[in-house]
Amino acid sequence: MDVLSDAIAAMRTGRPHSRRQDKYAPWGLRFPDSDGAGFHVVLQGSAWLVPAAGEPVALGPGDVAFLARGRGYTLASGLDAPVEDVRPLPDGSWPEPPPAVRREGPATVLLCGAYQLDRGRAHPLLSELPEVVHLPSRIGTHRSLRAAVELLGMELEEPQPGSDTIVTSLLDTLLLYILRAWWGTERHGSGHPRGWAAALADPAVGAALRAVHGDPSHPWTVEELGARGGLSRAAFARRFTALVGEPPLTYLTWWRMITAGRLLREDSVPLRLVARRTGYTSEFAFAKAFKRQYGVAPGQYRKQAS
Repeated sequence: MDVLSDAIAAMRTGRPHSRRQDKYAPWGLRFPDSDGAGFHVVLQGSAWLVPAAGEPVALGPGDVAFLARGRGYTLASGLDAPVEDVRPLPDGSWPEPPPAVRREGPATVLLCGAYQLDRGRAHPLLSELPEVVHLPSRIGTHRSLRAAVELLGMELEEPQPGSDTIVTSLLDTLLLYILRAWWGTERHGSGHPRGWAAALADPAVGAALRAVHGDPSHPWTVEELGARGGLSRAAFARRFTALVGEPPLTYLTWWRMITAGRLLREDSVPLRLVARRTGYTSEFAFAKAFKRQYGVAPGQYRKQAS
């Protein structure tokens, strides 16, 4: 099982949105705090991204900026450009902007997107992302990401039958390519990967994570998970805790509860089957563990989510 795909699916809600925009300097957009995440790709021209904290980031043609933490930021043609507030609609999308007024200033073409996230279910793999993930355009790098950007831009510029479904799928794909590109940079850039980049790259810990995500209902033991990577129980427990930040069985229980929450929101299967699919032979034991994690009983959680 793909741990990255699982982490995204666990906290994604609603439908992603995207838009292609033509801007003529001077221009500026101020985005408020939100529960979601967003990205911007400069297809032509340049822009400045000013995060809530940290230094401004200069964006050039082909650059990708991903904002994972939901903090407000400004996107503008220059650091002294006038800005207007962008107020998202209830579904997380942005209101349709007025037609761009052509000016003599330089033109910038942007590809922008937004994802709705439930931060109460945030996987630590995503929580360690910086406020701004900046992926500069360099020849020969992130080719899959560039291809997805080009396809998305084409669909938004010239919609065809089926474009709604294609755009949604491309946005999901683009998010994974952005994260894959960043973790690849983290893993290979300094030669010393940290955090979850190191956990996924580690043969023993990576194998254990894939096993847990692939079959959370299995009665995993620390010894059995360690054997997946050829380590003793004690050596594996130390390495897993150091890289993931918590002991193996603690992570297993947490992931089972995240999986249970997703099943309760998205499926109508009986509670006893949800319990079984997440490793509990007793519905009572499952309900007790679930309430400890979410603060409400499974049945009540399902009603609230419907």
